[in-house]
Amino acid sequence: MAYEARVLKVMIASPGDVSAERHMVRNVLNEWNHIHSEDRSLVLMPIGWETHSSPMMGGRPQAIINKQILGNCDLLVAVFWTRIGSPTGVAVSGTVEEIQEHRNAGKLAMIYFSAAPVRPDSVDEKQYAALKEFKQECYKKGLVESYDTLGEFRDKFSRQLTQTIIRVYPTGATTTTTTPQPPPATPPMSDEAKELLAAAAGDPTGGLMRIRHFGGLVVQASGRNFAKEGDPRSEARWESAIKELEELGFVEDRGNKREVFAVTDEGFRVADLLRSSQP
Repeated sequence: MAYEARVLKVMIASPGDVSAERHMVRNVLNEWNHIHSEDRSLVLMPIGWETHSSPMMGGRPQAIINKQILGNCDLLVAVFWTRIGSPTGVAVSGTVEEIQEHRNAGKLAMIYFSAAPVRPDSVDEKQYAALKEFKQECYKKGLVESYDTLGEFRDKFSRQLTQTIIRVYPTGATTTTTTPQPPPATPPMSDEAKELLAAAAGDPTGGLMRIRHFGGLVVQASGRNFAKEGDPRSEARWESAIKELEELGFVEDRGNKREVFAVTDEGFRVADLLRSSQP
């Protein structure tokens, strides 16, 4: 049944090394809507440059993003790991400029820093040094949050988002009125990714293996080998499915060789949704 609700626009700001967290923020916002929107007459709308900005000439790229989408947002969620992003000519990065613009407008920002381990040879030292300096500034200016795993990030953000909405937006007070459609429960996924996630979630160990040897690639979960060894097309298809699940935050590497993966808390939740939606 349709109902009248106010819209709270939530800007998702981050450099390019936390794509899994960006997807997870959207999932948590959608989940909040499913549970609370009708009761609180409030809809949380995820906003990002990749989905809401459009080509325009006549200014700095970041200034155009600020004008097109950031200025209309009510809440900002920022996530960092090892990178701070590219300079904009005004700030050390686009994400930092978005935070500064948003805070200068007197609006609320929720900032998270990942403490997940990373291979030293994969880190850009200049990026990481700039990030550490910005992180120290944030600690001096307010309360920020850290996390070690994607599952911990999801739990913290979900809980703290609800606390923030209750504290700052009682009765869902905001600006725009609309009649929203129910948001999708899961992000778009390929059929291969869905099939592989379902098998991994159903495995007694809750995981999958990816092993490349002389004969080809083995992608295995629940006792089934998905890739046809020696068939480049089949191997590429299932290799892509694993990368897709990684980027979505549904599986995570349990080592440094990308051979053993474990389904995350978010992955199990999505697997349950996929299973319940089957006829």
